[in-house]
Amino acid sequence: MDRNDENKVRVEHLTKYFGDLHVLDDVSFNIKKGEFLCVVGPTGCGKTTFLNLLTRIYMPTKGELYIDGEPADPKKHSISVVFQEPSSMPWLTVEKNLRFGLEIKKLPKEEIDRRVENIINLLGLQEFRNSYPHQLSVSTAQRIIIGRAFAMQPDLLLMDEPYGQMDIKLRYYLEDEVIRLWKEMGTTVVFITHNIEEATYLAERVLILTNKPAKIKEEVRIDMPHPRDVTAPDFIEIRNHITDQIKWW
Repeated sequence: MDRNDENKVRVEHLTKYFGDLHVLDDVSFNIKKGEFLCVVGPTGCGKTTFLNLLTRIYMPTKGELYIDGEPADPKKHSISVVFQEPSSMPWLTVEKNLRFGLEIKKLPKEEIDRRVENIINLLGLQEFRNSYPHQLSVSTAQRIIIGRAFAMQPDLLLMDEPYGQMDIKLRYYLEDEVIRLWKEMGTTVVFITHNIEEATYLAERVLILTNKPAKIKEEVRIDMPHPRDVTAPDFIEIRNHITDQIKWW
């Protein structure tokens, strides 16, 4: 995967109040182009609020988010989001679901065809091309949503605990699928999770948030090749360190 030294995303002094409730406090960090970043922290610390600020669903009380050096603007920058619950259009087939966002963007048909075929091939969805969401397993339905998000080739892809309700076997399977897509397409990813092992398995870097008002307690870099062995001593050491940072405040 090609990389350059420029920051794709820059977050500066992000702060959020809801009335008198102070949720996020002066959060600053950068994300390199093509980086896979995970954000973890205690339950209720404001991880989803943090994500909603990045999507511009919420506007910050103070601070700013920059993409490619410019203030993030949904009208100018492409930000895709994958949530925990599958959110495909039930009246559309798998292929048409994958095409949907690209057609909304009014991309040329040839480009849409190329991107959709690439995702179908990368995720092995050929046999589901003409199926509808209600005919799919939960894991396959979520693969469609993940594939659709990557097909948009967004400036920033945000994932909010997309495997939260799945069993461990399906989680590992989908995690490997995401890593494969990320490596193939070079997408910049921010992945929100409460699962420390998942963060250690996926991320190049992990941001650990404190309790409310959330600040960045620590950044942990993970220099291990994918796929990662969850039984390896280095993996266990990093996982335990992150867990300890969340347990002790």
